[in-house]
Amino acid sequence: MSNNLNVLLIGAGYMGKEYGKVLNELNVNYSVVCRSEKSASTFYNELGVKPISGGINHALEEINEKPDVAIVAVNVEFLSSTVITLLNYGIRKILVEKPAKNEIQKVYETSKDMNAEVYVAYNRRFYASTEKALEIISQDGGVSSFNFEFTEWGYKIEKTSHAPKVKEEWLLANSTHVIDLAFFLGGYPKEMCSFQSGKLDWHTRASKYAGAGITDEEILFSYQANWDAPGRWSVEILTKEHRLFFRPMEELAIQNRGSVEIKNIEIDNKLDIDFKPGLYKQVKAFLSKEKDNRLTTIDEQLKHMKFYEKIDGLNKI
Repeated sequence: MSNNLNVLLIGAGYMGKEYGKVLNELNVNYSVVCRSEKSASTFYNELGVKPISGGINHALEEINEKPDVAIVAVNVEFLSSTVITLLNYGIRKILVEKPAKNEIQKVYETSKDMNAEVYVAYNRRFYASTEKALEIISQDGGVSSFNFEFTEWGYKIEKTSHAPKVKEEWLLANSTHVIDLAFFLGGYPKEMCSFQSGKLDWHTRASKYAGAGITDEEILFSYQANWDAPGRWSVEILTKEHRLFFRPMEELAIQNRGSVEIKNIEIDNKLDIDFKPGLYKQVKAFLSKEKDNRLTTIDEQLKHMKFYEKIDGLNKI
């Protein structure tokens, strides 16, 4: 993919480098911005592009030509302020990792004022496993019911260097990758009962979750998670003919009607092996002039917050 777009990538850490690999492969003209010279040096050594260090405000003064679009892959606590800076600078199409819950409203309002497009990066919508599942769901006449688990490995998260504020919002920052995919495939709740209990040193709100509901298309669903016990992410989609298993999420297994055997489905997942899964097709969709309903708009993310907050015990809708 080669086009005339001038892309600005903000962040040269792990996610920034993953985006850089995709941009290199797509043969896109891009510039990179980061804060430290160390990050800039590492990015250059690994990907061959020299970032501008010193932070976003300094970099925007150094750039000769205004970028057409931007990808924001900085730490969670800097996502919303970076997006707003870019919007005020004049960039009107932005892909961003998930802003914190109390900052989404501000990003949404600013993007509307600027008549800009802001998309939230849920790359699991672009997995090869997801594409195959959508194909089977369509052939089977739609989803009959679904369930999902978003268990996090609390003992590992506790030891990470993430800021306490980020850990306290871990459901939004990380678990919503599972929740978003489940609702994307099965539909969004019109009614939902949610329960929480327990707590962890790093996440005092809750450690165990369970709930169930019905979507706007009358599809029943349920979920559970226990962050203080063994487990893993998973989504199960049931149709009249099949039960589809995302466990792990990058793979797809199937159970046929009238059988207890569960078999792995062969999928063309080369891009999910060569790059961070889902990222290649997500970036390609973002850079395309064509609309892609797999891209989550900031408007949609704001609407979905009421579901995430209910699951997290923050509201009672």
